[in-house]
Amino acid sequence: MPIYLDNHATTRLDPRVLEAMLPWLGERYGNAGSATHALGREARAAVEASRERFAAAVGAQPREVVFTSGATESINLALQGAAAWQRGGAGGGAARRVVTLATEHPAVLDTCRHLARLGHEVLELPVVSRDDPSRAGALDAAVLAEALRPDAAGRAPGIVSVLAAHNEIGVVQDAPAIADAARAAGALLHLDLTQALGRMPVDVAALGCDLASFSAHKFHGPKGAGALVVRRGSRPVRLEALQYGGGQERGLRAGTHDVPGIVGMAAAAELAAAGLAAEMPRLRALRDRLWQALAAGIGGLVLSGPALDARLPDGTPRRLVNNLNVHVPGVDGQTLLATLDGADLAVSSGSACSSEQPRPSHVLVALGLDEDQARASLRFGLSRFTTEAEVDAAARMVAEGAARLRALAG
Repeated sequence: MPIYLDNHATTRLDPRVLEAMLPWLGERYGNAGSATHALGREARAAVEASRERFAAAVGAQPREVVFTSGATESINLALQGAAAWQRGGAGGGAARRVVTLATEHPAVLDTCRHLARLGHEVLELPVVSRDDPSRAGALDAAVLAEALRPDAAGRAPGIVSVLAAHNEIGVVQDAPAIADAARAAGALLHLDLTQALGRMPVDVAALGCDLASFSAHKFHGPKGAGALVVRRGSRPVRLEALQYGGGQERGLRAGTHDVPGIVGMAAAAELAAAGLAAEMPRLRALRDRLWQALAAGIGGLVLSGPALDARLPDGTPRRLVNNLNVHVPGVDGQTLLATLDGADLAVSSGSACSSEQPRPSHVLVALGLDEDQARASLRFGLSRFTTEAEVDAAARMVAEGAARLRALAG
């Protein structure tokens, strides 16, 4: 098997999660919507028990959890659903502003651009450049404050959407401060927490968001299972559904429940939350070991994103402990990736959802890298299954590959 260091794209299914799922893939095959017989009621009970378990793992209430097929669907439901509700359903009211970042995942950016085509005002805010290593990739508070001011017509922003923990450069945003600013402006806050669970503390109440998106396969759960947390606190969030049918998930997400996927996601979330205290320092030590070995073996190697020791005001690491993004000057990134693939090392240059696009990473360009630098970048994502031996071997492979390509380039 190759050395797998692309855990921001997807993670290995934990065997304990598979064990929890197996009965629901076999003899316990009832439809959770069938209340007239035991198999259906058993499936329904499994869904509701999983809702409670997942909610506990992320600091939510069970009634706030809406099961989806993954973070992309959750993001679409959050942004399109909130925007449609704020316009009074079928677009009859006035559009409000949608505020996001230029470095967001395509699931957010493409959804926001769709909302712009529907007449909503969309602002894509810049982030702090690489010139400030302590905050590279972070949202500047002054830029956010300006975006949250009412416009000339007196319209305030309707929703703010922020990737709380970045899938490419690992930057962790100051979510509570962003939440305070959004609330003061009367806007909802959606946090994309896809990369966060199992890598940093996740408590949606403490983070202050109104909506939060998750995808199970990012924290050792199954592909095709996700959740949107719709907070029901002091100001309940209202969304328009995007699909209609049997009225499942309180009418917000029609369709037959994926019982094995939901059970697996809940099990994976519990494992991620329970193991966090031990995993964070272990992953950080592995990540730092990888950086030191790469920097020692590759002259001129440059870190992209915040410094490895950067901290938020509350002491939380500014960078995900399992993330490393570097660019190798003088090397074509795609050629290096092909070389590493041949050597059985699985890494990437950025988001899996953008890997088929010929353009350089929009995230790295937003940080201030030019296109050549962005194309010469590698992203490493570590997991609970990553070992020291794999990190050492990966660093050696990358250094040897870079040296060969530099030699060929003369």
